[in-house]
Amino acid sequence: MAKLKERYVCQQCGYESLGFLGRCPGCGSWNSLVVEPGIPGGPQSSAAPASTPVLLAEVNDISAGRLVTSLGEWDRVLGGGLVPGSLVLVGGAPGIGKSTLLLQVAHLLACKYGSILYVTGEESAGQTRLRAQRLGALDGAIYLLAETNIAAIIEQIEKLQPVAVIIDSIQTMILPEVQAAPGSVSQVREGAARFLRLAKGGGPAVLLVGHVTKEGFLAGPRVLEHLVDCVLYLEGERYQAYRILRAVKNRFGSTNEIGVFEMAGSGLEEVRNPSAMLLAERPAGVAGSSVVACLEGTRPLLLEIQALVSRTNFGNPRRLATGIDFNRALLLAAVLEKRANLPLGGYDIYLNVAGGIAINEPAADLAVCLAIASSLQDRPLESRTLVLGEVGLAGEVRAVAQLERRVEEAARLGFNRFIVPAGNSKGLKDRSGYEVYDVHTVGEALGLALVNTRG
Repeated sequence: MAKLKERYVCQQCGYESLGFLGRCPGCGSWNSLVVEPGIPGGPQSSAAPASTPVLLAEVNDISAGRLVTSLGEWDRVLGGGLVPGSLVLVGGAPGIGKSTLLLQVAHLLACKYGSILYVTGEESAGQTRLRAQRLGALDGAIYLLAETNIAAIIEQIEKLQPVAVIIDSIQTMILPEVQAAPGSVSQVREGAARFLRLAKGGGPAVLLVGHVTKEGFLAGPRVLEHLVDCVLYLEGERYQAYRILRAVKNRFGSTNEIGVFEMAGSGLEEVRNPSAMLLAERPAGVAGSSVVACLEGTRPLLLEIQALVSRTNFGNPRRLATGIDFNRALLLAAVLEKRANLPLGGYDIYLNVAGGIAINEPAADLAVCLAIASSLQDRPLESRTLVLGEVGLAGEVRAVAQLERRVEEAARLGFNRFIVPAGNSKGLKDRSGYEVYDVHTVGEALGLALVNTRG
């Protein structure tokens, strides 16, 4: 009988090869392909009877029984609450607050719906209790299990029948029949598949904590993200107070929603008005600052764009952007120099979005242009001015979506002067109490915004 060839799997991306390769064709990493040990006995045989087809209209609506907590930002990101029988993956940098957030969610679910099983593979039961005591989460039917053997965990789940299960983390879980180290591609993939079968077979909702690599991607094979129903990232600087929960995959809701939290001594507290929080420390009367309203799902966020333009000491001026796409920043600088006659060729340009939020939509183009021009000429914009508009290569200002919702959010925070694209002139029905200026080009917007601040 011919011997089967060894199969090599990349530890970074899960790329499979029948022979050893020094460099992975999938992710480009070196010396990351290792022999994948087989599972004794081969694939599991399906002893259960085959499923029978049913009419689509007669399938149960699982979204009707969502598990809703009082943590509104968490429910918003999931699309209205945790769906029973779903598999959710929560990733984030070490120390960012993943375990803290999930322990708070476990406490809220236990107090409202019933027993919750929290499986810890990285910490002892005593360490988890200390965190729960600090968070005030000792009450409620939260069962703690310090175990890494997936077979033993599933056995306890079948006995307890909890509403939800939290696995902290999937990289520490092992299957004894898989001859590989914990955290390897084989262990992570097979372990996630076991929990997937458990959840989809009428079991509880399962939340998996996932490690991230130094590049910020979820560790383990890429198939892990394909298996789960939702992929959530907890973002933010470790030594800053604010955290952002973002959904990059969600089969039960939108992937554009974000949740904003503040790290406090008692855990993560939701920020109900993130726009006011992000603008709280904005300096008044300083050149190089503009405000834009960006949409994150259904929520408009008011963000401050800061620009610093200074004369360069070298032959090639520097360009640096934080929170704004670097190539987009270069494009806007070129438009300003060509279409608005701003001499930016001999100046360094530094751009930043205050609060650590990343802007992806083009509605912030005009605000970036005004911030650069304001810093170059050292003339601040009026403090209660909101700027909106996409900028094209010809210098034209294009319309943006959902203008009325953005303006309403800004007006609620005291903004009363709006520079908007002329293409949106019919999109803003109620203009009473506002100063609304419709602009067609970048040059027109620059002249309007800067001339009116001379006094």
